[in-house]
Formats: sequence, structure tokens, C-alpha cells
Amino acid sequence: MKSIAIFVEGGGATANSGQDSLREGFEALLKPQKEAARKKRLRWQLGLYGSRNQTFKAFRNAVLNGRVDEAVLLVDSEEPVSNNTPSGRLAHLKARDGWDFESIDASRVHLMTQCMEAWIVADPDKLEEFYGQGFKKNALPKRQILDEEAKASLYSSLDAATKGTKKGSYGKVTHASEILKRLRPSLVAARCVSFQQLTQWLDAAIGGA
Repeated sequence: MKSIAIFVEGGGATANSGQDSLREGFEALLKPQKEAARKKRLRWQLGLYGSRNQTFKAFRNAVLNGRVDEAVLLVDSEEPVSNNTPSGRLAHLKARDGWDFESIDASRVHLMTQCMEAWIVADPDKLEEFYGQGFKKNALPKRQILDEEAKASLYSSLDAATKGTKKGSYGKVTHASEILKRLRPSLVAARCVSFQQLTQWLDAAIGGA
């Protein structure tokens, strides 16, 4: 393997709409894997591709055209996933989005369960550090495993926790990138199986290159 590319959902339609800033946030959260790839002299590419359909198309084209040695898809599950194994994730996306995964290795498909905000609320101390005075930590979800937290609940709890701060209510475009840069990956992995699965796969793939 000489290169690895991660195709991430989000960031709006253009770089100016948030793709570049969110890319920086994800790069920071996956810094240990990026540094490991560089030590192995692997070309590392992480990009935001807008909508989930655009992201899947870019990923699928990269796989079928052989543009990179390893291509990884990272999208929101949007809904609960009954079987969070590689084959279960494919089945979920086939049923929900109608995507064609023919000739694609299931282990390359990963989810932000149920959305990226599950990863963000996994580290309440860093959220409080970012928002400062007026932040209500107690408004955040209490469950240990955040993959089980509904998307609507994640957004409403973030709004309740942040709306009284000087930065105002949480906004993906305005706040997410800077929050992602602050998060401690070990805590995100402890509370989000989806993130743990992604980083474990990347560690194994890079380590075996």
C-alpha cells in the first residue's frame, strides 16, 4: 500500500462553505493515524465531499478506478444501526440509501453513528473549554455509548448546552472544526464504537503496510 484516502461526508457544497475547515478538524482528530501513515511513507488524503451521495460517488469512483491503494468511506448512519459489523454497515446503507457496493470491501465502509455530533459530545470537558461561561455540561447526553443516541437528541442537547454562551448555539459550520481539533481521541473511542472501529481499522491497515 502506497496511499490511503478517507472520503468524509459533510462540509457543504464547496470549500468555502465549510469543507476546508471541517477537513482540518478531522485531520486533527485523526492525527495519530496521519502521523503513522507518514512514517510509513504513505500518501495520506482526507477530504470532505459535501452530501452523502456525492461522498459515496467519489469513494466508489476512487475504488473502481484504482486511484488510491486504500479508500475509506465515512458517512453518518442517520438512523440506528442494528448490526454494527462491516456487513451490517453495508446492509444498513444499501437499505437506507440504495447504494451499490459491488466490488467494494465492506471493511472500508465506516459510519459516524448516528452523526458526527456523537463524537463531539463524547468529550464534555473540551466542549466546556471551547464554549466557556454559560456552558451547561449537564444538558449533554448521559449514556456511556453515544452511538445509541438519536440524531435529534444529539442536536437538541448540544443546543441546550451551548445557547447561553458567548459563542451561541452550536453550529456545524461555525464551531465543529475547532471542537474536533480539541477532542481527545481516546475519550471519543471510549464512548463511540463507530470512531473506535474506524481508528482500529486505520491502525491495522497502516501498520501492515
